[in-house]
Amino acid sequence: MPLYHNEDQLMLKDSVGPFIAEQAPVAHLRQLRDSDDATGFSRDLWAQFVEMGLPGMLVPEAHGGLGMGHMEAGIVLEEIGRNLTPSPFLATSVGAVAALAKAGGTQAGRWLPAIASGEAIVALAIDEGSKHRPDRIATTATRAGNGFRLDGKKSFVLHGHVADMSIVAAKTDGGITLFAVPRQAKGVTADPRRLVDSSLASHVTLDGVEVDADAVIGEVDAGEEVLNALLAAARTGAAAEMVGVGQGAMDMTVGYLKERKQFGRLIGEFQALQHRAAHLYGEMEVARAAVMKAQELLDQGNDGAKLMVSVAKAKAGRAANLAVREGVQMHGGIGMTDEYDIGLYMKRDRALAEFMGDVHYHTEQVARMSGY
Repeated sequence: MPLYHNEDQLMLKDSVGPFIAEQAPVAHLRQLRDSDDATGFSRDLWAQFVEMGLPGMLVPEAHGGLGMGHMEAGIVLEEIGRNLTPSPFLATSVGAVAALAKAGGTQAGRWLPAIASGEAIVALAIDEGSKHRPDRIATTATRAGNGFRLDGKKSFVLHGHVADMSIVAAKTDGGITLFAVPRQAKGVTADPRRLVDSSLASHVTLDGVEVDADAVIGEVDAGEEVLNALLAAARTGAAAEMVGVGQGAMDMTVGYLKERKQFGRLIGEFQALQHRAAHLYGEMEVARAAVMKAQELLDQGNDGAKLMVSVAKAKAGRAANLAVREGVQMHGGIGMTDEYDIGLYMKRDRALAEFMGDVHYHTEQVARMSGY
């Protein structure tokens, strides 16, 4: 499959792009930040997402969704990144849906229709430290009556304080098991903290949380396959959003080069800045191609998807970081002020860079999977 969007995907982009740019531009983020919003996103905007069917893009049609793929979800995420739009789309409609759809069963039947209809926000409670290390899960799930007792702590759980349910990864006797844990479950506490990009993530404590056996997502002791589906989807989605962040920063910078005058000339006429802008353009295009390839392989169920997902997350991380750094530098002194939006792109880049593994983590994964 060529790495470009088909006619239907372009129509989706033409619909979603103007909608997000009009309804949730960077000014929308500023308004939420300056009002010290306690939710982390606008529920009114999320209702508009629902009207367009966006939360159910990856939800199978049998569960009330649109049955689309990661390529289509990536189009939405790139526009979210381009406009720095606070939204639960990445965690709920991409990561959580991928896990539930992969597992099937009771929890899929309960939560997938609720996600598609906008009735449920789902958080991903995977990481437990300052860095993404899904192979070091210490939270335990022990047998208790007809169900399980969960004990442990999770870090940086996006929307964990407002999510209707969290997908919790825990150690069981024979491996890893995923659980659907309602927010109101006794023993669950969420301590929300504002991140550098003004989003809210929680430190979640599970203190003797008792859940029924039906809370298991997939199979007991065999949650690794479902977890891998969640991670692949969330990482690819984060990479797509990072491409949007980098593109938004680049567009703003190129626009500034065409407007700002120095020594009686537009600074975009200076060859040194032209070379830097051209280099950035090339890096962004390579990153977009890597992300689209990962999306394509995920949609195909190709065995090579795991490697390409890490390639995409690493490449998008490097390209987006280059875009925001070049943006701040080329804007000069104004780039260091809060009044100008370029700094907000740098902050979002830093938050997304850590989500589901930073550049160093995924570079190492690529090296391991490639035999180095």
